[in-house]
Amino acid sequence: MLGVFRSELLKLRKSPIWWLIFVSPALSTLVAYAEFYPEDLLPWHISLSMIAMVHGLLFLPLLTGVFAAFVCRFEHAGGGWKQLLALPVSRSSVFLVKFAMVMGILLVIQLLVCAGLLAVGFFKGFPMPVPWDVITRSLLGSWIACLPLAALQMGVSVAWSNFAAPMALNVIFTLPSILIANSEKYGPYYPWAQPALAMLPREAESFGAFNVPLESLFFVIAGSFVIFFAAGYSYFLRKPV
Repeated sequence: MLGVFRSELLKLRKSPIWWLIFVSPALSTLVAYAEFYPEDLLPWHISLSMIAMVHGLLFLPLLTGVFAAFVCRFEHAGGGWKQLLALPVSRSSVFLVKFAMVMGILLVIQLLVCAGLLAVGFFKGFPMPVPWDVITRSLLGSWIACLPLAALQMGVSVAWSNFAAPMALNVIFTLPSILIANSEKYGPYYPWAQPALAMLPREAESFGAFNVPLESLFFVIAGSFVIFFAAGYSYFLRKPV
């Protein structure tokens, strides 16, 4: 498995796809910096809420689909799957490493978002101490909420050889999440809305599905992850090449 991981790193090392990891942290930081913060409210929580609306609700689901499609792009070109699977590596190792690469890139993005939030707090003079418990719970929770979406997108990207098709599908299902997240009934079950639901601080004023307890939300996330990952994994094991 270590050899497969090194191979994936070599493929991505000189790719321009790495520049995408800065897009969402930069834009969400600018939005948070431009927000007005009344003195009687919690500025750290408001800033994190603004980032959740931009990063968690829109860019994080989109980037999950982009990176899932990209880690499969090389194998779809020129009989890459045959060349890769002809090596002394198991299919399970290939799938697990590619999935881990997607989640690893998303973790880097979350760390950059955290850096952007701290920069906003520093330049706007937010009160100390930094609420690390809230920030950690928010960023780590939204990263965990990407697990079922990444598993779903990996399955689609493995099945479809067209690089644009999985991304187009992801865009189609990401945009309605802006409305579905307002529904307490359907929002928690919609994979594209789950990152934002997990990212919004519970201390902030919320509505719709944002009022759903984190315990219930993560129970749904765990269940959908098991279903999507098992489906994509089993398909890849049987996939003809």
